[in-house]
Amino acid sequence: MPPRASLISLATASPPHELRQPDIIEAVRRVVGDRMKDFARLQPVFVNAGIDRRQSVRSMEWHGAPRDWAERTEAYLEGATELFIDVAERALERAGISGDQIDAVVTVSSTGIATPSLEARAMSRLGFRRDVQRVPVFGLGCAGGVSGLGLAARLAQAKPGSRVLFVCVELCTLAARHDQLTSANIVATALFGDGAAACVLSTEGDGLAIEGAAEHTWPDTLDIMGWQVDPEGFGVIFDRSIPVFAAAHLREAMESMLRELGLRFADVGRFVFHPGGAKVVEAVESALELGQGALVEEREVLRDHGNMSAPTALFVLERVLAGAHRARRLVVAALGPGFTASCIALAS
Repeated sequence: MPPRASLISLATASPPHELRQPDIIEAVRRVVGDRMKDFARLQPVFVNAGIDRRQSVRSMEWHGAPRDWAERTEAYLEGATELFIDVAERALERAGISGDQIDAVVTVSSTGIATPSLEARAMSRLGFRRDVQRVPVFGLGCAGGVSGLGLAARLAQAKPGSRVLFVCVELCTLAARHDQLTSANIVATALFGDGAAACVLSTEGDGLAIEGAAEHTWPDTLDIMGWQVDPEGFGVIFDRSIPVFAAAHLREAMESMLRELGLRFADVGRFVFHPGGAKVVEAVESALELGQGALVEEREVLRDHGNMSAPTALFVLERVLAGAHRARRLVVAALGPGFTASCIALAS
């Protein structure tokens, strides 16, 4: 068996513009309030989301005007590239290495289209070698931070001694739409923030051991979560039954994934979960019988950053690792489009 990959470093980064939830409520009311008859009924979702503030690559004023696909793409390419460089530099610094020591880069992003992809755009500024292996991944959504980390770990394990940089960048706020007067769009506007996370992985060096990764995709669930694409850009697909679905089906899926990793529930010291929303966090606690209020760091990240899609679970992991009572084994998990549950086991 090849040696296991280890998590050598972990870093997170947020863009500069902070959006306060009360200000967002007022902005959305000005944009859609007179045109959407159900807005008054939906408005409490902003208060009940458990979010105080979020960060964005663009200002509140920019979001206040209608934007087309070209403008959104321009904002994505500029904002995502800068955020990629920022978080990658932090991860490299914490690992004590430079960009030219990286052998492969795994990039996860599902909130914009970049060809050439983000790591190519950041390549010269980060000092990557000409022979660095590039692996851009699109479409994993909220599960991307966990699934992408698992992919990066397998690449590191496949070539012992190599160093793999994993970066996930999501600019969810760019998907806010003025033209879609739907409950799904309002919920997304109440939840979404922008952020990035990065990790360095290798079979050499000190860090948490990556014990393995697993996924579970439920059949006939394509309409639960994802994007629909039209001339204006991405439009969110959010089924209101996501918390109910998680409460009913997550336990069985998690048991199956843990078995694949040779683990049982009793072996896990702490589940670290992507906080998709306040109701999703409650559903996870119920499904996994963790006890109400157990996912403290998940709620803190949701409060301070909103749902950033893929990076969010790694924001939570960073806080858990910084805590005073860190468990020996962690299982990081997320739900994403497919509809898919993804997990990765880490041990000290």
